[in-house]
Amino acid sequence: MDTWVWVALALLVLLLVAVAAGAAAARRRRSRQLQEGFGPEYDRVVEESGDRREAERELLDRKERIEELDVRPLPEELRTRYAEEWRLVQARFVDEPVSAVHEADALVQHVMADRGYPVADDFERRAADMSVDHPDVVENLREGHRLVAENRDGNGDTEALRRAMVHFRSLFDELLGGSREREEVRT
Repeated sequence: MDTWVWVALALLVLLLVAVAAGAAAARRRRSRQLQEGFGPEYDRVVEESGDRREAERELLDRKERIEELDVRPLPEELRTRYAEEWRLVQARFVDEPVSAVHEADALVQHVMADRGYPVADDFERRAADMSVDHPDVVENLREGHRLVAENRDGNGDTEALRRAMVHFRSLFDELLGGSREREEVRT
């Protein structure tokens, strides 16, 4: 075989190695960005799916879905109104914990809708959508929802309802405007 053929083969092998290394580095970079962006939600989705690539595809799909929506900060007058509504719901908790927790859940959904998030009946879809912009508090939505369902099934107690209120409050505060940096980056 001629020398130029060996040189061409060596260059081709080097090119293939470089392309493979570049692709691997890009996958690692994408994984790292998703881990940083989704925080604990990344680990939850990976564990749930059992396959890192499938989980990352799911997280990227979520990001694309949310980018198509008109998610926006609340105007100041709505923020003020919702803050007052929350104060009333929280005050009712002492005398009527069950109805107060259900009102808190509904109030969170109203704020989500006014921010531009879809609030369909599919709870997991709602939580997935929230995880894109609010990965640090989406677990509060899940846990609050779980505790409300537990109470609905007759297995909850006042302490569980109190914990649900705490979870909803954390999420509510975030939705009302606790994460300005993320919103500014998106708008």
